[in-house]
Amino acid sequence: MHEAALLLPDFLLIALGVALARLQAFPTHFWSGVERLVYYVLFPALLFRSLAGSPLALGDAGRLVGVGIGFTLAGMALSALAIPLFRLPHATFASCFQCAFRFNTYVALAAANRVAGAAGVAAISLLVGVLVPLVNIAAVAMLVHGRDSRVVPALVRNPLVIACAIGIAWNATRVPIPALPSRILELLAAAALPLGLLAVGAGLRFTRGTLPLPALAWWQAIKLGVLPAIAYALANLAGLTATERQVAVIMAAVPTATSAYILAVQMNGAGAPVALLISTGTLLAAMTLPLWLSLL
Repeated sequence: MHEAALLLPDFLLIALGVALARLQAFPTHFWSGVERLVYYVLFPALLFRSLAGSPLALGDAGRLVGVGIGFTLAGMALSALAIPLFRLPHATFASCFQCAFRFNTYVALAAANRVAGAAGVAAISLLVGVLVPLVNIAAVAMLVHGRDSRVVPALVRNPLVIACAIGIAWNATRVPIPALPSRILELLAAAALPLGLLAVGAGLRFTRGTLPLPALAWWQAIKLGVLPAIAYALANLAGLTATERQVAVIMAAVPTATSAYILAVQMNGAGAPVALLISTGTLLAAMTLPLWLSLL
């Protein structure tokens, strides 16, 4: 299916990151610098730019927003079941927790555009604006829980949360971004995804004990199978239009965001299992996402 080609460039960039790291083309501290650059500069620029210019017509799509929040919260609840099921170290669980409900925005936008054109892009932008702060707050709260009781200060300082808040606030003013800052943000945002994917690949560690196979299967089953099914059921229950239903399922079915790895590493979590979930999830989504698109 032609839809499978949507994920091929992402996976090839991850593979390139693996190759560059294994060949030791760059020193270890180089990749640490790339991770910090993406986390503190490039991804915030990407988030702000996408939200500041998105058509956040919340009043016109309340049911779609409700469905998006619903399946996201369901993903969080199912992900939390990994605690009694697998008894992982807290750092591992806290880092992987986000992989059940975070989403790759670029893949979501590409898939929505293919399925529903401009209407699909507008609808998925609305979900991005609402869900990005929600998933980042949940991910940061889990990563600081148990080792730092100051969750609120950690959230306030998080550059991804700050970028989302400022982007939504700017959008509410209806003031266009001036040409020069807009162009700078565009260039920074364009670098975020490829560098993030390279950093993910460089951080892959396929070593025994990185993540138990049952836990790996659990998180992948939730993200790529259960969550889209929940989104589809909620969309039908809410009476969404065909386009809104397609967008809801696409948002639930795309693989985990590459920023999940960067967040885990920057907050002293366990980066390797998250990188494993992202890379295997991206590979699996090359098969599962086209299936969901064909069903829709």
